Amino acid sequence: MLLHHLRFTDVRLLRQLTALFGAAFADPETYGAEPPSDAYLEGLLAKEHIFVIVALAGEEVVGGLVAYELDKFERARREVYIYDLAVSDQYRRQGVATALIEYLCEVAAARGAWVVYVQADRGDDPAIALYEKLGIREEVLHFDIRVDRKPL
Repeated sequence: MLLHHLRFTDVRLLRQLTALFGAAFADPETYGAEPPSDAYLEGLLAKEHIFVIVALAGEEVVGGLVAYELDKFERARREVYIYDLAVSDQYRRQGVATALIEYLCEVAAARGAWVVYVQADRGDDPAIALYEKLGIREEVLHFDIRVDRKPL
């Protein structure tokens, strides 16, 4: 297995990862119904504050994560937020997710980040077990606030 930090030329791999997310999260509509153009994805992958890391078995994306770097205002430091992380069914429980997170931590440290954080849904026991193995658990509430102010 090879870990690869995607660059703007890696749109094909990003599309594979997006399909993997759709399958892993049982949400193919969100992750596949309206795919962005190659130019849009190239622009995202070119941004320094967006990290997309994939695990490859040959040419196949078998896992990956998307994370965002956030500059803080209370101190001169950064945090990195893992937004999506998934591994193909046949590659789970083989250390792929741990390797992806450890690689992200190396990238984050090189960028001056002081912490990487992630959230998990209640009931997602495999994800919770993974994150508890790697970090400190905090109990928080998450709220989605629509910008058009209509309820979800």
